[in-house]
Amino acid sequence: MQTQRIEIRPNCSLTPRGARLFFASVCVGPVIIALLLAARGFWPVLPFAGLELALLAWALRGSLARRHHRQSITVTEGEVSIESCLRDGRQQVVFPRHWARVKLRRPAAGLHPSRLVIESHGRQCELGSFLTEEERCGLALRLQRLVGRTNESPSWP
Repeated sequence: MQTQRIEIRPNCSLTPRGARLFFASVCVGPVIIALLLAARGFWPVLPFAGLELALLAWALRGSLARRHHRQSITVTEGEVSIESCLRDGRQQVVFPRHWARVKLRRPAAGLHPSRLVIESHGRQCELGSFLTEEERCGLALRLQRLVGRTNESPSWP
């Protein structure tokens, strides 16, 4: 029996060292300007500069946390298993391959991304929410070839 395994993860090229260097280089300008303005009596600028830099630090931290996300999709002759790993835990969902359906749901609004789900017996699991639209469509086609339609398991390679 052969097993097909697909692992997906977000494209996070920013390293912690790179994030620190970026943050430090971005902080130089606002801090110098805020200090110069505070020295001239415009001290209310300081809290706003601090708030701006704190917001940037929060956004960088969130971006770095994404690099630990991954999803593993394992398709065997009898089942489809999805393991989602986040920084704080893991979740595994298993569907019978014969009854599983792969659906790429189009967004209700034009600017929203599509949703790729595998569903069976009233349960569903979303895949690749961090992928680009083209990557999500490619993954949907690959999974549809592996899983097939309901009641129609394709022959196993």
